[in-house]
Amino acid sequence: MSRAEQLPQPLSIWIVNPFDDIPGEGLPPLRYWSLARVLAARGHDVTWWSATWSHRRKAGRSVPLGIREDENFAVRLVAVRPYEKNVSLARIASHRDFGRTFERLASEGVASGQLERPDIILASLPPLEGPEAAARLAKRLDALFVCDVQDLWPETFERLLPGPKWLRGLITPFFLRGMGRRRDTLLATADAISATSNTYLEAVAGRLATLGNDAQSKPMHVCNLGAYLQEYAEPPRLSPTQIDASREAGPDASQPVKCVYSGTLEAGQDLDTLLTAARLLGSAGTAAEIHVAGTGSLEARLRGAAEGLRGPCRLIVHGLLERRDYVKLLAAADIGLVLVKPETMVALPNKACDYAAAGLAIVNSLPGELERLVSDHHAGLTYTAGDAASLARAIAAFATNRRLLDDCRQGSRRLAEAAFDREKTYLHFAKWLEACSDV
Repeated sequence: MSRAEQLPQPLSIWIVNPFDDIPGEGLPPLRYWSLARVLAARGHDVTWWSATWSHRRKAGRSVPLGIREDENFAVRLVAVRPYEKNVSLARIASHRDFGRTFERLASEGVASGQLERPDIILASLPPLEGPEAAARLAKRLDALFVCDVQDLWPETFERLLPGPKWLRGLITPFFLRGMGRRRDTLLATADAISATSNTYLEAVAGRLATLGNDAQSKPMHVCNLGAYLQEYAEPPRLSPTQIDASREAGPDASQPVKCVYSGTLEAGQDLDTLLTAARLLGSAGTAAEIHVAGTGSLEARLRGAAEGLRGPCRLIVHGLLERRDYVKLLAAADIGLVLVKPETMVALPNKACDYAAAGLAIVNSLPGELERLVSDHHAGLTYTAGDAASLARAIAAFATNRRLLDDCRQGSRRLAEAAFDREKTYLHFAKWLEACSDV
């Protein structure tokens, strides 16, 4: 911040999100921790309302001692029941706990004078229950309500419903209709809307137009999930001599190309295609290491498949890594794999931001916004989800063409600098929120 910049009038800002890791659960800060830090540094009184159950770790949590002194913002935990499965009645009940208890605690705190009335309440969607409570509180307390859209909810929930596709098609309209109405009410009620991608914000604007609500009347802003670029060194740049030497020598089986997939190991990820592609690469004699970092219901299956692979392509399953080990893994890799099924309706996953920050050439399955960004910055290659031969060709193209790999790694880092640098994007997010309070 330059000395000439005038700090804004201090505001009381509440952030409502039960999912992100809170301080004490590992670095780096994710979306709401990052935003809370920036807002606090700009002189605002920030309170982050989260849950006593960690969504990522599936474990209880508590607020670390001295957080106000360390971070300059407060974290208040709302008691909720635990859940083990992301798709379960227990999770729905836990979110209901969060909304009801948050609203009660906040109302009692303000009424008793223990909490300052907020000027802004920013709540993440999903889940539904948190922003619904936030909207009611904002109306009663004369606060600005900002809905932060992280997902196309509840449309993405359809893929999580059990049963064959034809059955889901029959029951989805009945099961999700009520959730859709609640979502529409939230969007119409919000004083301002932010989102993690242009894709989501465009969908919100289109939905508001369908409802007869003028989207142009609401302040809107996109802040990608992003990454901290300083976690990673810039990718090495090969000299023309090195590139020519590698071309003349051809692929070196002693130096396999190193790929990373990070994230959840669940049905929404294109992991069956990855397994078949690994077999194809091995059969073709392509030297590659494919590292899988994450956990989920498919982890045991992946470990079993890894043991059965033959040839120069290896699959290494690490499980859920601590952040330090995760960063180390990405720093040693060449290629980042975005293996997300398009029907998940994900636009810009966290993993893509991390891969770009680490300067990894990206192999991407998602059409739309991420595909355009990767293409515009010459940051990687696209494959067709579900097509193992397509994925194997993309990996083999990098394994056999060092110049292409080097160019895409440099382009990937440029993409991170242009679109995913949290040091810049979250400052813009904070300034937008401040401007909303003046409207």
